[in-house]
Amino acid sequence: MNDPSNNRVTLGIAILTLVLLGGTLGFVIIEGWSFFDSLYMTITTVTTVGFGEVHPLSRAGRSFTMLLIAGGVGSVLYILTVLAEEVVEGKLRQVFGRRTLERKIRSLKDHYLICGYGRIGSLVADMLRERGLDMVVIDADPEITRRLEAEGLYYVLGSATEEESLLAAGIDRAKGLVATVSSDADNVYIVLTAKGMRPDIFTIARATEPGSERKLKRAGADKVVSPYYIGARRIAQTVIRPSVADFVDLTFHSTDLALQMEELVVGRGSNLVGVTLRDSGIRQKLDVIILGVKKVDGHMLFNPPAETMLATGDTLIALGSHASMQKLGKILDDNG
Repeated sequence: MNDPSNNRVTLGIAILTLVLLGGTLGFVIIEGWSFFDSLYMTITTVTTVGFGEVHPLSRAGRSFTMLLIAGGVGSVLYILTVLAEEVVEGKLRQVFGRRTLERKIRSLKDHYLICGYGRIGSLVADMLRERGLDMVVIDADPEITRRLEAEGLYYVLGSATEEESLLAAGIDRAKGLVATVSSDADNVYIVLTAKGMRPDIFTIARATEPGSERKLKRAGADKVVSPYYIGARRIAQTVIRPSVADFVDLTFHSTDLALQMEELVVGRGSNLVGVTLRDSGIRQKLDVIILGVKKVDGHMLFNPPAETMLATGDTLIALGSHASMQKLGKILDDNG
């Protein structure tokens, strides 16, 4: 779609060009001057610089000059007006756009802060967006924030190591923070700052260098992930157990496969509280496989026995179809 303001500027330039060309030809025809003298006279007339006439003007030439002044000054004023409006409106759009963004961020709750929008951060943001989760990206690069604005993502321009940036992103209402900047030292500082402001916030940090994982843990990171280690481990698993690796890829990364793996929490009001897996009917009625149960105390039961009793706050690691997962999620919900 064409920008109306750009069309107006183009129109003004076209009018001014016609005025200059018409004025030059007019002096050539009426006064018989050379093309250069006529162009010089036209420009000095239109710009009202008052350098005086190149040659004495005839009565017809003076009449033509008056018309030229009216047309030339009018076209110049039109262009200046359009340009001034663009500057003012652009500033206003920028100010109101920033205030609108800040207002939307203030309305968020239980969202995630993505600190750094590089290769890792952008992939994390894409995956969270696919799941419909709210997030705010913090990045100090204006070029990146312009890209975020074009993509419709909430952002804060600034360093995630500064408390002001974390506050602007709503750390007081956030559910979690992901530190994915390229520098391990910055990630350590981000975690330290975030935990100092919100000791209870769930933090995940990226580690690149050997030994950084231990430092990030000391800083308070709840989870530390090394993309290089995970990548190497995945390659090795593909070599050692190709069929298992294919199954995991299909389960986690394919949109064509009917199966998916999810984690679902048992709500306080669920009818399954105090019920064993055997009696829950999850496998029989929903055709969902429970791969593991993470108890409230953090203990993980892999391939839990049928006698495992479900309790409020337990997290079920389940494998099944999307439709079955939705049904199970409703059953496990507080209003189940």
